[in-house]
Amino acid sequence: MRIGVIGAGQLGRMLAQAGHPYALQFRFLDSSPEAPGAKVAPIVVGAFDDAASLRKLSAESDLLTYEFENVPVGALTDVAAGRPCLPPVDALRVSQDRILEKELFGRLGIPTPPFRAVDTSDQLHAAVTAIGLPCVLKTRRLGYDGRGQAVLRRPADVEPAWARLGGVPLVLEGFVPFDREVSIVGVRSTRGETRAYPLVENEHRDGILRVTRAPWRNARLQRAAERHLRRVLDHFGYAGVLTIEFFVHGGRLVANEMAPRVHNSGHWTIEGAATSQFENHLRAILGWPLGDTRPLCPAAMVNFIGTMPDRGRVLALPGVRFHDYGKVPRPGRKLGHATILARTVAERDRVLRRLLRLVPR
Repeated sequence: MRIGVIGAGQLGRMLAQAGHPYALQFRFLDSSPEAPGAKVAPIVVGAFDDAASLRKLSAESDLLTYEFENVPVGALTDVAAGRPCLPPVDALRVSQDRILEKELFGRLGIPTPPFRAVDTSDQLHAAVTAIGLPCVLKTRRLGYDGRGQAVLRRPADVEPAWARLGGVPLVLEGFVPFDREVSIVGVRSTRGETRAYPLVENEHRDGILRVTRAPWRNARLQRAAERHLRRVLDHFGYAGVLTIEFFVHGGRLVANEMAPRVHNSGHWTIEGAATSQFENHLRAILGWPLGDTRPLCPAAMVNFIGTMPDRGRVLALPGVRFHDYGKVPRPGRKLGHATILARTVAERDRVLRRLLRLVPR
């Protein structure tokens, strides 16, 4: 079985690594020949919306998938007409537009912050009046890892935010004074089998995920998150891994966004769960039985952003697994991660504090 992956970043590379024990073959499409996936499988070098490159990838593959959600939907739709492509392109289309995403959540009964579409300065001022301060102005498309957004705390923040972000379709969202951020990673197969990993707690800085602690145990909110997840999965007739990020506020979940792909907050599953999210994604799109999603022990994941820590000092810590993506360092770039495995939550958190002291801030 030859699997074509659109995008050859670290997520694509980890997908290929998960598939190697099953003798699956992989091909990548990426604009950079130096992308992490190129270290483990052949790569077609080309733009993601280049028809010739997509046709070449499709011709060399039996099944297509993707590792990030900014793949041009139009180009992918054309290719999907002649080759199976999973997760469904419609899920990708909705996830790329924050308005469509939140409208879907609303139809499925999944709570979200209040929001308004914004295309003009007048609409922005009207939306601020309707929603109130503080609030968050975001681009409707192409924003990730904190890009394309601004927090408005005072009336004086409105015009500078419009000057910086205006000119493209925007959305204004109410600011959620959350107690914590959590996410749930779930998976649904082509046969309709569905499983969910436990909720995890996430810490972001500058809009980029820095730390994940797994599992985050709250039986009531776990049930609620799984209900929300299943509604989305069933709505699309989904196959593959899907993640929903939530704010926890006032004892309830408020949906922030979804990602129709394997997700950074699920990296801990490589060593910390019975079956990793990457293996389960492959099982799902191939129609194989899904693997057990139970956590094996308390775990934590730390992203290495911009600069890699000293490898020897990290590896000296007990229960730590080290992942280097082989990228050229630059500010704000995810270069690797480490996962901590421990017997108890207290032990995990002790090692986590030691690890964080080694990670450049």
